[in-house]
Amino acid sequence: MDGKDITDGDDTPTSRTAQLAEASRDLLEAYATGVPIAPLRETIEGLSLDEAYEIQLLQEEQALAEGRKVVGRKIGLTSLAMQRQLGVDSPDFGFFTDDVVFYDDAEIPVEHFISPKVEPEFGFYLGADLTGEVSLDEAIEAIASVHAAIEIIDSRIRDWDIRLVDTVADNASLGAVAVSREPLDLDIADLASTRCALLIDDEEVGAGTGADVMGHPAAPLAWLATTLSKRGVHLKKGDLVIPGSFCAAHAVEAGSRATADFGQAGALTITFGAGPTVKE
Repeated sequence: MDGKDITDGDDTPTSRTAQLAEASRDLLEAYATGVPIAPLRETIEGLSLDEAYEIQLLQEEQALAEGRKVVGRKIGLTSLAMQRQLGVDSPDFGFFTDDVVFYDDAEIPVEHFISPKVEPEFGFYLGADLTGEVSLDEAIEAIASVHAAIEIIDSRIRDWDIRLVDTVADNASLGAVAVSREPLDLDIADLASTRCALLIDDEEVGAGTGADVMGHPAAPLAWLATTLSKRGVHLKKGDLVIPGSFCAAHAVEAGSRATADFGQAGALTITFGAGPTVKE
């Protein structure tokens, strides 16, 4: 970004940098108030993908300034259908902090979100740093353990009216992450063929295999490591990465119970309530 001046609706000169900072603050306020904002592509003329990631980075920096710890990354738009819907040909990514990570049997208040949906995913804990141009084989080798995960996606953009720049700026629409404490009972060589079903209140509402996630669920991990390295950020040993959903997201409400069911390999269940957060 060059920090050049632009002109807003009332002809007042406003720096581009200030506009991006204001968008970041608006998104953070939406988290706090539960009141979504208009699509950023409509409020910031010509918003680019790099600028959208800058807005996301400003939120990450604010989280760190508040003492929160970034413990992992999410990868979104890993299915061809979602890429076509948003008119893109690659995934996107976001970050998550320790305070939005939940575990088995957590009860999570829906009031923490605006319009939550759930997606079943793998959760990869890394056993090594990943930097530079990372191959699929290198990504697979770096996975220390594979867990059941559920991503709760949410949108601070009104009515989920998003395009790529909107969701990227909004931290790739991340709400929270749930992950099983114990690894799945599967061979890492079987990641692509492993089936996972999404159950809502014990009813299957979607399913897929690892191959539905960019052909192999470690492919998004390789893409993310390479992409972050170009931005001067590196995945670290101990990081948790969720590489993308097995199937379409499903909306949840107070009283919903969501399960990522990997059959004999294991499962993860969380519930949604209206009371205080229960992490364990």
